[in-house]
Amino acid sequence: MTPRPTIIDCDPGTDDAIALWLALASPELDVRLVTVAGGNVGLDRTTANARAIVALAGRAIPVVAGAERSLMAPFRAETAVHGDDGLGGVRLPEGPPLAPGIAADAIRALLRSAPARSVTVVGLGPVTNLALAFATEPALVDRVAEIALMSGAWSEGNITPAAEFNAWNDPEALAMLLGLGCRRSMATLDLTAQALVTPQVIEDLARHQGGACWQATLAILRALPPSRRMGHRGFPLHDPCTIAWLLAPKLFGARDAHAEVDCGPGPGRGRTVIDRWDRLRRPPNLMLQETLDSTGFFTLLAERIARLP
Repeated sequence: MTPRPTIIDCDPGTDDAIALWLALASPELDVRLVTVAGGNVGLDRTTANARAIVALAGRAIPVVAGAERSLMAPFRAETAVHGDDGLGGVRLPEGPPLAPGIAADAIRALLRSAPARSVTVVGLGPVTNLALAFATEPALVDRVAEIALMSGAWSEGNITPAAEFNAWNDPEALAMLLGLGCRRSMATLDLTAQALVTPQVIEDLARHQGGACWQATLAILRALPPSRRMGHRGFPLHDPCTIAWLLAPKLFGARDAHAEVDCGPGPGRGRTVIDRWDRLRRPPNLMLQETLDSTGFFTLLAERIARLP
């Protein structure tokens, strides 16, 4: 299989770290650029974390800083989940300096040099950097094979009753991506809830032997608090689901759907209205991941990340 040229836009974040290691461990993906937004814990920490995550995997991939706020307002951090440092207190060796430039410029430069419909673009945080790139050079969407997102929910949110964290932090940016003329896929909270990390899951994963990246993965999983939304049974592992979709789509049940995002003020801001049953009679604009083989997912996670240094 020819590796897919890939851009990963993220805001590390504990689950972003594990998603990045899963991508970097997988020969199906040729990760050429990592761009970073503020998102989970602020741009100073998310960029430091991204540099450390890529370096620990032994990869020399440019990491470029981007948006420190959304298109319309400051980001809201989520330190209660990720800790003040974004990695749940797990210390990683410092990575090399950031690559020069701005994320949106770096995304456009890579896409300009790519053949038509060849680049996979992954959005694991608020998609401000991606929206800025495509808003300023919309013709570059022709170079995109797929935009794979972790965002949204068709039921309740996790940052407000209505909205998922990434969608809520920049709904205008998400709305822009949903209007682009290319293939899109989305892992929502409803999907990632099926990637539930329980104490038993951690115990099973710990039976695998691996290097520093795998040991850091286990340390992060052990550090994360159980989710009240999940009845304190464990916590959902969001972002790696999006990478797993690109690697092993057979682990998922998916369908075409139409999605829109509420960009208005008030308690509905950031809600993703996802029409799974064609009630609106509007053309599908994404492939929605609905079900997950969780056993296969965690097996993939362990087998791949354990290969890294």
